Amino acid sequence: MTTAPRIFDHFTGDATGLALPAHGAALAQDGAALLTRAFHAFGSLGADNAVASIVSLKQCPGGSTGAKFILTVEYAQADPALHTRLFVKFSRDFTDARRDDPGRYEMAPEAPFMAMTRLPGFPINVPCAYFADYHLESGTGLVITECVPFGVGAIEPHRPKCLDHETLANPLEHYRAIVSGLARLCAAHKAGQLAPDIDRVFPFDPVSGSADPIRYSAEGLEGELEHCFNFACRCPQMLPEEVRSPSFMAQMARDARLIRQHEAAIQRYLTGNADMIALCHWNAHIDNCWFERQADGALSCGFIDWGRVGQITFGSILWGGLSAAHHDVWDFHLDELLALFASEYHTHGGPLVEVEELRFHLTLHMAAMGVARVLAFPEIILFRCPDLPRLSGPRDPALLAIEPARNCRQVYVNFLQFWRRQEFGKAVERLVEKQGRI
Repeated sequence: MTTAPRIFDHFTGDATGLALPAHGAALAQDGAALLTRAFHAFGSLGADNAVASIVSLKQCPGGSTGAKFILTVEYAQADPALHTRLFVKFSRDFTDARRDDPGRYEMAPEAPFMAMTRLPGFPINVPCAYFADYHLESGTGLVITECVPFGVGAIEPHRPKCLDHETLANPLEHYRAIVSGLARLCAAHKAGQLAPDIDRVFPFDPVSGSADPIRYSAEGLEGELEHCFNFACRCPQMLPEEVRSPSFMAQMARDARLIRQHEAAIQRYLTGNADMIALCHWNAHIDNCWFERQADGALSCGFIDWGRVGQITFGSILWGGLSAAHHDVWDFHLDELLALFASEYHTHGGPLVEVEELRFHLTLHMAAMGVARVLAFPEIILFRCPDLPRLSGPRDPALLAIEPARNCRQVYVNFLQFWRRQEFGKAVERLVEKQGRI
C-alpha cells in the first residue's frame, strides 16, 4: 500500500536560501511579497519593481509529476517585457503518492537548467524563466516560467502526442524544427557556449543517460516476448501486417535474446563516444514543444518541461523526440532528419558525426532500450484499454480517447517497424565483430 506523503508548507531552496512554498495553497498565502523576493533573487525582476498582487492562481491538470498552476500577477510598474501570465510547477504533489515519489526528483536538474537559460545568447527557445530552486534532501522544488500562449497570434495550438494525423497537415515540418533545436543545444554544449561548470552541474551518468538497463532474466524475457506475440494474435487490427507475421516474431525472439546477451557491449558503445553525448531534452515529444510561424514562413520550435534534463546519448535524444511521431516520419523521412541533426550539430559548433554512425547509434539504443522497456507496452495498452481486441483499429475513437493506450500503441508500432527494417540482431552482430577487432 502506498503511503501518503507528509505534507509541509515550505522548504529552503538550495540555491537562493529562500523559504519557498511547497504547494499551491502556501504560494497563495505567501502572496506577492514572496514572488517579489524570489524574482529579485533570480534576477528576473528589477530591484526597482515588485509583484503588486496575485490576480489568480488556478490549478491545471496534466503531466506525470508535481502539482501545476496558472498564475496571473500584476506588477507595481507595468513593463511589456514582463509576463503577467505565468506557469507554476511544484516538484511535489502531496495529494497523490504515486505522482509525488519518485517523480519529485525529476526537478533536481531542471532548476539549475532554468537558471542557465537566462544567460545571454541561449541557443534555443525555452519559456522565460522567472524563478527556479530546489531542495535536494527532500526533493521539493518550485519552477515559475512564462505561460506559453498556445494558439495566440503566430503561436500554434498545443499539439497532442500521437495525433499528428488529426492535427498536422505536414508533420515533417514540425519534426524538422524539433530535431534542429535539439541539435543546436547539443552543439552549444560542445562548443563551450553554455555555463562553464556544466559538467559539474550536469554530469553524465551512463545509466540514466543511455538506454535503460535490461532487468529481465532469460525466463522473464521469454515471458515478455510471449505477451508481445499474444498481443499480435488478439489485436491484429492494431499492428501492420509485416510486424505481426510469424517470420518477424521469430526474428524478434532471436534478436531480443542476442541483445540481452550482449547488453554490456551495446552500452559500452553507446556511452563510449563523447561526441555523441550532450546536454539535451530527453523527452522532446511534440506535446513538450511549441511552434511559431515566423514572418518568412519558417516554423520555429520551443521546448517546455525540462524535468530530468541532463547529458544523454544521441540515441536517447532522438528516440525521445521522434518515438511518438507519425509513422510517415519513420517510414520515409528518418534519414533526412538524421542528416539534419548531424548538419545542425556540426554547423553550430559540435564535432562532425557521420549520418551512418548516427543511424547505427540510434539503432543500438533502440535495441537495448526497447528490450528493456518497450516489450512491456502491449501489457500497458491492454491494461489501459481492455476493450482493445473489439475495436476497429488505430483510429477507433475509443482508443484515441485513452491517451496512455493511444500513445503506447503508436510508439510500439514505430519501434517494431524500425526493428524490422534495421534488423537489430544484425546490428548487434556487427558491433560485437567490430569490438572484437579493437
